[in-house]
Amino acid sequence: MSQTELPYHKARKRFGQNFLHDHGVIREIVASINPKQGEHLVEIGPGQGALTADVLERAGTLDVVELDRDLIPILLLRFGLNPNFRLHEADALKFDFAGLQTDERPLRIVGNLPYNISTPLIFHLLSFTGLVQDMHFMLQKEVVQRLAASAGEKHYGRMGIMAQYYCQVDYLFTVGPESFRPAPKVDSAIVRLTPYRELPHPCQDIDMLEQVVRDAFSQRRKTIRNTLRQHLKADELAALAIDPAARPEVLSIADFVRIADYLSDQ
Repeated sequence: MSQTELPYHKARKRFGQNFLHDHGVIREIVASINPKQGEHLVEIGPGQGALTADVLERAGTLDVVELDRDLIPILLLRFGLNPNFRLHEADALKFDFAGLQTDERPLRIVGNLPYNISTPLIFHLLSFTGLVQDMHFMLQKEVVQRLAASAGEKHYGRMGIMAQYYCQVDYLFTVGPESFRPAPKVDSAIVRLTPYRELPHPCQDIDMLEQVVRDAFSQRRKTIRNTLRQHLKADELAALAIDPAARPEVLSIADFVRIADYLSDQ
């Protein structure tokens, strides 16, 4: 059945739906993912199956996670007879992705993520990086900029630090609004997150690191001495080779890990 013959489904704002329809962009995304036979792919928010068809054709196994129950019959109509296709009607924010791994194969996760849940969903997915080979997502361009930003750059902050703690982050390419129905008001972008097999800057206590980073950026225009004053004093920061008068966006991931490890030892 062709895309034009599918039952009509109106994109829903409450699910943050913008359906990708540009076949050139779809081919470019699939080429970036480069799924291969024998791999275990997982797609979040398949929508009407724009990416699903190509990914399923190339991969060995595909699990899809979709929340909108009105899309379930459309997906089953297109792919339900394929024994390698498994559909999970669930909220990706609460979904246990570890439950999908039934053998030694790592998961390769892809998706056109809804803008309205992209940040909490990325943080949720980072908790499964030990099971994941890589992740390819379509996100709002600004979110991808935040994920990929380096220390000192405008978009650098909590999301980028925690993503880059676990993963190598690569901004692949930009996708314009005209590639979607309905067209969003902003550009989108494709990002690749590749979990490190060995963390470049492992910390003693990940909860402490998350708390330090969250507190540091709670008031990003203030100095690190002020945003972390409930944790340590200026002279302690200086002893860790961190300028107390610096703003949080100039500190590297290694700097934040050093602070977190120091606090863990207290």
